[in-house]
Amino acid sequence: MRLSLLSYILFPVCVSGLLLTSAHAAQPTPSALEAGLEQFAQAKTRWYSNGHSDITRKSKQQKLYEDAEAARASGDAERAGKILATMAEGYWSAVGYLNLSGDYARNDLNPSRALVALRVALAMADKDTDAGRKSALRSRILLRAGYLAYTNSEYEKAIGFLEKIPLDSHRTPQALYFHGLVLAEEGNYRAAMQSWHRAKKYPLAYPGVADAWLGMARGYDLAGYLGQAGEAYLTANATYEGERATLRMLASQIEQQGAYKALVLDARDQSYGTAARGSSSNSGFGSPKVEWFLADSRTLAQPRVAYLLSFMEQPIAQQAVGRVAELAAMASQLERNAHDLGIFIAAMQDQLKSKDVDGEAAVQVDRLTTQNKRLQGRLNGLMDRLDTARLSPDQISQFRILKTTLSDAGQRLEKFQSRSVLRSDNLNQLLADARRLRKQSLQYLDSVKALRAQAETSLDRLALDFVATQDQKMVLALDKTEQRIAYLYEYLALKELDSGELER
Repeated sequence: MRLSLLSYILFPVCVSGLLLTSAHAAQPTPSALEAGLEQFAQAKTRWYSNGHSDITRKSKQQKLYEDAEAARASGDAERAGKILATMAEGYWSAVGYLNLSGDYARNDLNPSRALVALRVALAMADKDTDAGRKSALRSRILLRAGYLAYTNSEYEKAIGFLEKIPLDSHRTPQALYFHGLVLAEEGNYRAAMQSWHRAKKYPLAYPGVADAWLGMARGYDLAGYLGQAGEAYLTANATYEGERATLRMLASQIEQQGAYKALVLDARDQSYGTAARGSSSNSGFGSPKVEWFLADSRTLAQPRVAYLLSFMEQPIAQQAVGRVAELAAMASQLERNAHDLGIFIAAMQDQLKSKDVDGEAAVQVDRLTTQNKRLQGRLNGLMDRLDTARLSPDQISQFRILKTTLSDAGQRLEKFQSRSVLRSDNLNQLLADARRLRKQSLQYLDSVKALRAQAETSLDRLALDFVATQDQKMVLALDKTEQRIAYLYEYLALKELDSGELER
């Protein structure tokens, strides 16, 4: 009877200890919280280490390219060519030969050597593994080759180069203008005007578009349609005036919203929106499915995209936009870190607010510990009388098992008490660390925002200077059209006078 009663008392003690331990084990352990906190601590340096390690590291080919550029800049084109000859096929060697062709074109009376360098550049560019970069570089090379062939009166060769430029290149408008010039030199004014008409569909921000408007009027003039020529000149004049109004509006938006928002982000949104609605394929001018002068690229037809691409042709603009973009990414990352740390802090505060529950658990543990000690004392007394009691070996074995069970339960209760104390201390330490990290993140965020404001101010100045330059180009184009209109009206007036005199 005493044995069964003792088992009835001991069983709840052991089960209660196990339940208490399991309940707290289900909550985040201090080690897990600390590991998460360490990740937040590393977040402030991870962006820089991951984002800039590849940028600062130069490849062997890039170093060779820079050596070739240094030789070319010093006037030693022969040495530059020898360095380029040792380079592997790819982007850097292609750019090197492209630059070398410019020196040949300036120094040689005959563009043959420059065209050979451009053909080599094309072959090098074809080995570039970056498809987008390769396409952009090929367009530059083909445009220059077409222009050189045109200036050397090799019209068929020029047309061959120009018609290989893909439609989705922002070099396409200028290629269309040159294409029209080549056809005009061959006397095919109708085909030339088709090329210029196609170029007119692009925004005036692209090189060659403003000239294409003048080319259309000039084509009518050369073809003998003087009335249509006059109308074309007046239309071009009105178009240039409208573009100046667009530029003034863009300058106003840059002053109000900043260049990064008004020029970069809005242009990107325009491009993505157009792509979502669907755009034409990447085929070149010579696509068998559609006549090359009727093909279209809706993304490039967006005026803001056109101005952004023209603006980004400047290396200093690329650096300025890249600086703002990097600081914006850093600010976004720091804001996320501060937000996540705020959630982390709230979770730990909730853990610490559960002290009342922990206090009740501690009272229960103390009560169980007292019961455990009392039962151990009673069991020890029984064990001392085992020698005089008439018990079977099985009963003696059960007493010994009970003694071991009570001892284990007591040890577990002691460990639970020590863990409860350490848990509260660890949570307080982790909470202090989390608050410190969040404060640092907010301080870094303030610094990044200040740097971004400075970078955006610098970008705004560059963008406004760019817009002013574009406006000046429109002013020059207006002067040309007004001069052409004046010459045309003067010619018509003189012709009218001559015809009147002949009638007399």
